[in-house]
Amino acid sequence: MKGVKPLILAGIVAASAAVHANDLDKVIDKSSEINKSAAQSQTKIDKIADSMQGRLQQFKTLNKEIDGLAVYNAQLTKQLNNQIEEMESLNLSMDQVSIIERQITPLMMRMITGLEQFVSLDVPFLQDERAKRLASLKTMMDRADITSSEKFRRVLEAYQVEVDYGRTIEAYTALLEVSGKEREVDFLRIGRLELIYLTRDGKKAGSWDAQTKSFTALADSTISQINKGLRIARKQLAPDMLTLPVHAAK
Repeated sequence: MKGVKPLILAGIVAASAAVHANDLDKVIDKSSEINKSAAQSQTKIDKIADSMQGRLQQFKTLNKEIDGLAVYNAQLTKQLNNQIEEMESLNLSMDQVSIIERQITPLMMRMITGLEQFVSLDVPFLQDERAKRLASLKTMMDRADITSSEKFRRVLEAYQVEVDYGRTIEAYTALLEVSGKEREVDFLRIGRLELIYLTRDGKKAGSWDAQTKSFTALADSTISQINKGLRIARKQLAPDMLTLPVHAAK
């Protein structure tokens, strides 16, 4: 019997060890499952954290875009208000333009009539050219395809041309009745001071007399100076002193 007790004790110990080993395996397995679950949970937490970080960054970006859009919209609002003010100003200007156009057309007609009268009373140089310019202005006034501003510009341009005649020297060729016969002559215009002619053969000369409204003959002694004046006007000679007859104003 003494020999049986140790055997029983050994069996109990063995059985107990087996039970403990089995429990330990279960604990280890359970711990492994917990660790695995914890790792999975951590992974999920990391993913959620990353997602939240990304959304936070996206939120910040959107806020910046919203701030930028707010500034942009404020600027557009200012521009729109300025454009509205400009449109109102333009509408007022258009109303004023229509009034000015109604007033400027009669003014231009009076200017053309005045210019025509001036030319008819002026020294009779470049008569065809000046008559065509006046006729062109009259025709222009009847055209609807030319703006009032362009019409006014051309009228002023015609006035400027007439003004320039008074401070220039010019030579040109035209027909003139000399001694009852139409002849081709060279004209020398010195501003509006003198209009002198010389026949192409260089034998006869004359000048415009504003008092008699006709050309009067000049002495043969003036012909050389007239020739010199013609060459200066044509830029064939350098400017120089001329000795020419001048009709004194009365």
